[in-house]
Amino acid sequence: MAVKIDKKIKGYAVVTPEDKAKAQAEPVSRAAAEAQLPTADVIQMHERIERPEVLIGSTYKIKSPLVEHAMYVTINDIVLNAGSEHEQRRPFEIFINSKSMEHFQWIVALTRIMSAVFRKGGDVTFLVEEMKAVFDPKGGYFKAGGVYMPSLVAELGSIVEDHLKSIGMIHDPEMSPERRALIAEKRAAFESRSKKNTDVNAPSPAPAGEGRGEGRSEDIAITGDGASFPPSATMCHKCSNKAVVIMDGCATCLNCGYSKCG
Repeated sequence: MAVKIDKKIKGYAVVTPEDKAKAQAEPVSRAAAEAQLPTADVIQMHERIERPEVLIGSTYKIKSPLVEHAMYVTINDIVLNAGSEHEQRRPFEIFINSKSMEHFQWIVALTRIMSAVFRKGGDVTFLVEEMKAVFDPKGGYFKAGGVYMPSLVAELGSIVEDHLKSIGMIHDPEMSPERRALIAEKRAAFESRSKKNTDVNAPSPAPAGEGRGEGRSEDIAITGDGASFPPSATMCHKCSNKAVVIMDGCATCLNCGYSKCG
């Protein structure tokens, strides 16, 4: 079959069967193959995303002894790629409301800055560590459950952390089954050792109707987050619970399993 050539011939080469076989055997580069694949229109957080008319969120309550009235923290999330396999929730804005006007100025400033960081997109989990590292010069407080909070800002950071965990932005490896088994083992070892020491050093039985003596104060336990810890336990800087005891010459936390000896 004749082929009419309309353009001027600038060069030519004869293609042999060996050249054809070699061209077919050459692998296609990965970049070229990926360029031919269909791509999903994935929406990521950036400053150009407009606020939807309706956002979903959660409200948390803070009852601190530092303020007279409770504070209510509302964190609203935006849903990206709704209904697809790439669907995900990301924090979009935060509001704090309270009857108390004592901290109104810095609360408004803090929430506006945090909302701006949320809308910026990217990894916003750094806010948690920054806020939890704020200490009140007048001293912190213990919230319900016996957890120590160094400041009101630190408790706000703890709430943001809980919210980011609930939407999947922060994963807690300490709650794995292996970690729970380790904590249970340490608690069992401490309770067993304490029981042996109590049996060896137990005083003579008290007369009927007489309460415990001061020498038995170690038998009393305090409760924090649903768990019991000895009153002689000290503060754990990692989980902020009074659950650190000395086991085998090493300070060990019975709440989160942290140990200075590794």
